[in-house]
Amino acid sequence: QVQLVESGGGLVQAGGSLRLSCAASGRTFSSVAMGWFRQAPGKERDFVAAINWSGSNTDYADSVKGRFTISRNNAKNTAYLQMNSLKPEDTAVYYCAVRWSSDYRLTPGEYDRWGQGTQVTVSS
Repeated sequence: QVQLVESGGGLVQAGGSLRLSCAASGRTFSSVAMGWFRQAPGKERDFVAAINWSGSNTDYADSVKGRFTISRNNAKNTAYLQMNSLKPEDTAVYYCAVRWSSDYRLTPGEYDRWGQGTQVTVSS
């Protein structure tokens, strides 16, 4: 079983930056796709970014393109989400997820294991 632990969330002013980390353990990390999703209060869990097993392919929600960057370090079993130029509407709980496939998908239902989430709050 893969265990995922997110970290790096917090409170930041609009325009600031945060880097989220997702540490995986328990299974071969380098062969699976990873995704980041977020959920604001009263809203559904939305896709943010995804990366394939090698890091050669990535995808982003339109709302974060040009501001967020997803990456991974398979040697460290860790995925990252660099978030720049943060806006108040980015406020949410951010979750990382793993998909038992080398290729990613954009919908939460196609991911197999989730972390516990980390809160990101952007003040105006």
